[in-house]
Amino acid sequence: MESSEPVERTEPAEPSDLAADKGRGDRKRVDLDPDTVERDLVKLVLTIIELLRQLMERQAVRRFDTGDLTEDQEERIGLTLMLLEDRMAELRDRYGLRAEDLNLDLGPLGPLLPRE
Repeated sequence: MESSEPVERTEPAEPSDLAADKGRGDRKRVDLDPDTVERDLVKLVLTIIELLRQLMERQAVRRFDTGDLTEDQEERIGLTLMLLEDRMAELRDRYGLRAEDLNLDLGPLGPLLPRE
């Protein structure tokens, strides 16, 4: 008996499968322009670092609020987070990126990073 249910693929798509999607305007395509590969890679890496920086910042605020840290620890964490934020700004400037460029759109899930 044949089932009319779609078969789930477990192997990677073949190039011919991807070519079939060319006519569809509802899918975003990956632009593999050799001239922008470095910038795109930097954008991806900085996005991941920014996500981790924001998570570390939130964790530090929670620890500040609960009183788990000494005054010296609070000062070191605060200084470290400020330096990391400054360095991120320098790297964004070097590659012509804005803070908003690092916020990936996850479709129905919304943006990756919270809007500040």
